[in-house]
Amino acid sequence: MPATDFIELSLDHCIKCNICTAACPVSAVTDLFPGPKYVGPQAQRFRRDGEAPPDDTVDYCSGCRVCNEVCPTGVKIMEINTRAKARIVESRGVPLRSWLLGYQYIIGRLACGPLAGVANLFANLRWVRVLAEQLTGIAREAPLPSFSGYSFRSWARRRQQHAATGRPKVVYFHGCATNYYEPRVGEAAVAVLEHNGFEVIVPEQGCCGLPLLSNGIFSHGRHHHQYNVAQLYPYAAQGIPIVGTSTSCTLTLKEEAPELLAMHDEQTRVVAEHTYDIFEFLRLLHERGRLNTRFRRIKRRLPYHAPCQQRAHRIGRPALDILELVPGLTMVESDAACCGLAGSYGYKVEKYRIAMDVGADLFDFMRSSGSDLAVCDSEICRWQIDHGSEVYSVHPIELLREAYGLAADA
Repeated sequence: MPATDFIELSLDHCIKCNICTAACPVSAVTDLFPGPKYVGPQAQRFRRDGEAPPDDTVDYCSGCRVCNEVCPTGVKIMEINTRAKARIVESRGVPLRSWLLGYQYIIGRLACGPLAGVANLFANLRWVRVLAEQLTGIAREAPLPSFSGYSFRSWARRRQQHAATGRPKVVYFHGCATNYYEPRVGEAAVAVLEHNGFEVIVPEQGCCGLPLLSNGIFSHGRHHHQYNVAQLYPYAAQGIPIVGTSTSCTLTLKEEAPELLAMHDEQTRVVAEHTYDIFEFLRLLHERGRLNTRFRRIKRRLPYHAPCQQRAHRIGRPALDILELVPGLTMVESDAACCGLAGSYGYKVEKYRIAMDVGADLFDFMRSSGSDLAVCDSEICRWQIDHGSEVYSVHPIELLREAYGLAADA
């Protein structure tokens, strides 16, 4: 069986059990989405090459991958749905909204830095949000992250001039969110990795391409992935691990882009095999007896949510495995299926209310925890948690830096 045919042929393994539909967080809150089985393996049989898809309801799939998690026969339902969305884009072109959401890093590049204060003020004006909704279809209420006054890459360039050499090397893939909105996450990652004896390399890199793929813009998503593979392969070929703090970016490098785009060349494979979510990597160090476990006591009980993209790695809960080593720290995991925002899904005006309804259980969990702080591996989920529950959330690597007693500007 050719590897490129695996996703399409996986639909033949569908046994029509409806487990995916029962677990789907979107179909549970709206009748606009008939469920993953219907728009996935069932509808795929009626989609012909060279023809527009006959049913647009597939666009209401959020891509959360819960259906993949629960499917007893391993059908690649989310991937089938995403390819169907790409067929719609091929036949009708790229709408302005999809372009803006798919190329959000361009906006980040323009607004991050000295103009951040003005950009944040302007972007949050009520009339600007209303006008943007009318012109582009981006929901006025959806949570916009704040642009940072400096980029992570500018911080890293200054710091790498003084970086220690002669240590084992690790490559850091920071992603767009860390670079333009949350450089503090990247700073924490570098501090923790260096504290564990590594020289951290921050190579040239671009957007992982997931926002483009999620919006069906496959041709441009392919270019982004190929660029990143070209930058990362020289390190991976030497056996240097690639770690990331954006669990969606690392999943895209590992699996999502190669599968959706049917990219099975040697360089893509080697990069995928050497890519780790940062806590997956730290847990591996711990299993080998190489993790620094001299932690300070943190007497706190904090709610934790494992994002859909993190669960899709199929690696368990590595952040919890490491954080439970911190004395005094108690983590309480949510059992919510999804935050609802799902990348760019909840930013779309017709899907905003759906996203909030999907995330309702998570918001209730965060509020009922009584904590003023939540922990989550995904930037998108953190923004949605802040928005829906008004509980401020951080990446678990920030908590680990605190446990090591490392200064915030380390």
